[in-house]
Amino acid sequence: TNTAIYAVKFTPDGSHVVATGSDGLLRWIDAASGKLTRQISVAPKIESSATTTLDLAASGTGEATNPVKSQEETLPENSQVESLSVSPAEASLGSRNEHVQLVVTAKLAGGSDVDVTRMASYEVSDGIGSVDALGRFSSGKAAKGSIRISMQGKHTECKIDTSARKDVYKSDFIQDVNPILSKLGCNAGTCHGAKDGKNGFKMSLRGYDPLYDLRALTDDHASRRVAISSPDDSLMLLKATGAVPHEGGQRTSAGSEYYSILRQWIATGGPLNLGSPKVTRIEVLPKDPVVQVIGAKQQMRVVANYADGRTRDVTAEAFLESGNLDVVTADASGLVTTLRRGEAPVLARYEGAYAATTVTVMGDRKGFVWKDQPAHNRVDELVAEKWKRMKILPSDLATDAEFLRRVYLDLTGLPPTPEEVRQFLKDKGDTRVKRDEVIDRLIGSREFVDHWANKWADLLQVNRKFLGEEGAQLFRDWIHKQVESNTPYDEFVRKVITATGSNRENPPAAYYKVLRTPAETMENTTHLFLATRFNCNKCHDHPFERWTQDQYYQMSAFFAQVDLQTDPVSGDRRIGGTAVEGAKPLFEVVKDKDSGEVTHERTGKITPPDFPYPASLKAESGTKSRRDKLAAWMTSEDNRYFALSYVNRLWGYLMGVGLIDPLDDIRAGNPPSNPALLDYLTDEFVRSGFNARRILRLICQSRAYQLSVIPNEWNSDDRINFSRATARRLPAEVLMDAVYSVAGSTLNVPGARLGTRAAQLLDSALDVP
Repeated sequence: TNTAIYAVKFTPDGSHVVATGSDGLLRWIDAASGKLTRQISVAPKIESSATTTLDLAASGTGEATNPVKSQEETLPENSQVESLSVSPAEASLGSRNEHVQLVVTAKLAGGSDVDVTRMASYEVSDGIGSVDALGRFSSGKAAKGSIRISMQGKHTECKIDTSARKDVYKSDFIQDVNPILSKLGCNAGTCHGAKDGKNGFKMSLRGYDPLYDLRALTDDHASRRVAISSPDDSLMLLKATGAVPHEGGQRTSAGSEYYSILRQWIATGGPLNLGSPKVTRIEVLPKDPVVQVIGAKQQMRVVANYADGRTRDVTAEAFLESGNLDVVTADASGLVTTLRRGEAPVLARYEGAYAATTVTVMGDRKGFVWKDQPAHNRVDELVAEKWKRMKILPSDLATDAEFLRRVYLDLTGLPPTPEEVRQFLKDKGDTRVKRDEVIDRLIGSREFVDHWANKWADLLQVNRKFLGEEGAQLFRDWIHKQVESNTPYDEFVRKVITATGSNRENPPAAYYKVLRTPAETMENTTHLFLATRFNCNKCHDHPFERWTQDQYYQMSAFFAQVDLQTDPVSGDRRIGGTAVEGAKPLFEVVKDKDSGEVTHERTGKITPPDFPYPASLKAESGTKSRRDKLAAWMTSEDNRYFALSYVNRLWGYLMGVGLIDPLDDIRAGNPPSNPALLDYLTDEFVRSGFNARRILRLICQSRAYQLSVIPNEWNSDDRINFSRATARRLPAEVLMDAVYSVAGSTLNVPGARLGTRAAQLLDSALDVP
């Protein structure tokens, strides 16, 4: 019988083999003679999916490779096309599985660029292929030719080379099958990529482990999911096409391109070539496009770069997601639709690689005339470049009184005294000069040190709950001393990460009393000092970034040999203690031992320490400590995450919004609002020897920092380009100190010295009246 076998098993006594297949019959076969002795019907026969007709249009499902004709688009009224250009200008395709997304751009008479991909006409030479309604080219034969593109009498051309195309092509699991499974949603977190899978079938999240997925497809259920002898009867095809019940619904149709690729892979034995070149990076194009008209569309294309140097257009299989759905949306084909004026990051992801670009929607700016802006320093020049691009005019300068209040609160956490205000307003000298003098006077002052030491005490979790009152005070005093002496940031961080000895004699060792396991120490360290969120890749590869599960355990291993022992000076003094957690000694000695490893959750194997990306190492020769090596790598001058994350934090503290926001979330899908400015500040920080005061002074002296909060016609909707100051809530300590200062009262907190500022309090455990 020509029937696909789903399951085979011996009876308990071994006398018969019982088998069931796609015809719905359960058969008992004599094990000795091979004769059929009994059969019953247990299910209706499943017709081969090759003959199943499915109406995708009616069901509303399908794939990006079968696009529907998009809604008719037109150019703005009376627009004249001066020239056309196409991306890519030339393309090579090596198999029938490859396609090229064309992006056609028209240069209009007014100088603006418009995406006309869906409006242009296409003429393909020599019948080498075709272009669909969305501008996607598919090859038809092996040849060389071109695509002539026309609109309003203007022309451009894309050269096409399909001479390497082979009609017989074996689908590769890593390069062809896995991307399709991802695009169809099979390995998504809401489907079989969930932690426990779905309905007994689990795949790795977004296909990060192809070997695991191959075993799940081919080994489980007696290979019913992948029926090599009868590909059309494979459950992965039957369920995907809706030929058999599937909780996930119909994902594709029989005979579609995706179906054909999956079927061809099954028919060739369902192989996995672990040596197949993988994606090293992707590009999303065009880079930072500007769309002039709200409601207009912009086609994007995604290009993958492989380890063997080859490139491939993967737009159809890639995922594009808008980071600001109020401004733009992106569909499955990479087509972005604009909704309102603004900027939106668009993240592309494909096979574990990520890239982002920013789509700018200009909107109606009739009447806008750019005026060159005065600049106090390079910061202003870079900010103004973005204003000009976005057609924004900044607000006027804040008044002297507004500036003085702002800079005092930002740098010292205190408002100016009435006498300081009177003296500043009475000074009729040059505005810029006298403001610079105030900035110079405040940076490094006693109030400045208290304010910024308090910020770091919060970041390092200085708290009597973890350290006891004496330990917390020692750690806080140490931080205060580092801020007061303007310790370079890289040196400050190294002292924390490599701290050894008792936290009584070496207070930064308290960092390891607060964070007591390798995993939580690693998560906090990377989050605080690199602004990356490694906690998202503990159970699987990071869903929105390049960080892998392997890297989570490799980084944790740097802290696996940290050992804490009781400092005898603690005596009987203990901290904490609950029904589920024992009390800890008041002081502990931190040291590095020779043993201690991290076990990978997925593989069960010991994971050696390794860095997630390259950076220079300047550890002292002969150093054996894993923490020393980590600190040297983390604080190196060419570790961009380290310097960039702190510069961004300082900018956010002073301006109300980070160049990357949130301040502690650096990732591809959250690009900076002004990359050139962030790069400049980062470079200045490194050149200055990681001098934080240099960056604070640079920002405060800029004209951008000193702008008024009052908007004008051209910046009323600006939230991220710093064309006006942002009204901000005061931090709790600053608010309390400001209230007492303005009222002329003295803060009196039980347990603290009379007149102690809120910013000087040990922690929040005090009973504040």
